[in-house]
Amino acid sequence: MDQRNIRLVAVGDDLLAGVGDPRALGWFGRVLARTPQHTAKVSAYNLAAPGEGSELLNARWFDEASRRFAQGADNRLVIAPSTYDIDLDITSARSRLNLANMVDMASQNNVKVLVVGPPPSLDTERNRRIADLNAAYADVVTRRNHVYVDTFNPLLHHEQWRNDLAANGGRPGQSGYGLIAWLVLHRGWYNWLQLPEPI
Repeated sequence: MDQRNIRLVAVGDDLLAGVGDPRALGWFGRVLARTPQHTAKVSAYNLAAPGEGSELLNARWFDEASRRFAQGADNRLVIAPSTYDIDLDITSARSRLNLANMVDMASQNNVKVLVVGPPPSLDTERNRRIADLNAAYADVVTRRNHVYVDTFNPLLHHEQWRNDLAANGGRPGQSGYGLIAWLVLHRGWYNWLQLPEPI
């Protein structure tokens, strides 16, 4: 029997790219390192772009991702939306619509989706707005029966996360990326990929 061929495309911002991680892995690299390859061949493509809100992400993702998908493969999409919509003053309703369009387009093309929600910052007011974004994104994804990984609520008051942001100018470093990776791995990653969880 032929081994299953998983084509995994990830789109998002510089957190997806692991910017600021001394190990240059980010959370996505750490997650892939813990993804077994003995029951399926996994090919992963990281299409991160910095400073990009949901409008631009929605506009570009399919054209770029579809070049990495393959006919006959198990094509999958990881979306890691940024919090840049807050800086652009885009409403959470508009952000929600942009993500909904992405998820619907993926579904129409038989692509299964996992969305990793935005993590918290050290800024209380910004976190209130991230909380709204997170709730909107979670609702969009779960209503459509795809997988949503909430990083915001578990990390909001997490001491190690907050210390890591404080030590790295408000961005995650090695510890922070490790925490996001742990959440992704333990909140549905293996089930989503239909792969056995490493012991």
